[in-house]
Amino acid sequence: MSDRMSPEALARACADAMWAEDAASQGLGMELEFVAPGEAKMAMTVRPDMVNGHGIMHGGFIFTLADSAFAFACNTYGEKVVAQHCSITFLQPGRLGDRLTAHAVERSRSGRSGIYDIRVTNASGEIIAEFRGHSRAIGGRLVEESAR
Repeated sequence: MSDRMSPEALARACADAMWAEDAASQGLGMELEFVAPGEAKMAMTVRPDMVNGHGIMHGGFIFTLADSAFAFACNTYGEKVVAQHCSITFLQPGRLGDRLTAHAVERSRSGRSGIYDIRVTNASGEIIAEFRGHSRAIGGRLVEESAR
């Protein structure tokens, strides 16, 4: 019998290890709603201190939500991974009180590099932004794969 974790258990263990140290995502009120190998969903409610001078959500907070979902999705295999390059296209504004969800999905992973697409939507399912992240493994482990 194998003493290695299932891929789903490894993804959850990695997420738990990262979440314990992620003061930024926690401080912004983000919640990790789902994690699986190469996939994650993060959600956040737009607070008054996230609204800019136009009365809409500051784009930096939308980027941060997408980036956090990206981080949790690409760190589901046990190894430490960071962003190498990211881009975002804003399609419509987030508004005060909106509940936004960022759904990150792995598109490609080979060697030390990966590509992830993250869609940010509001509670009505309208697309707020599309984000693409390129990841790079940096060496080291988040968790070991042994189930012991």
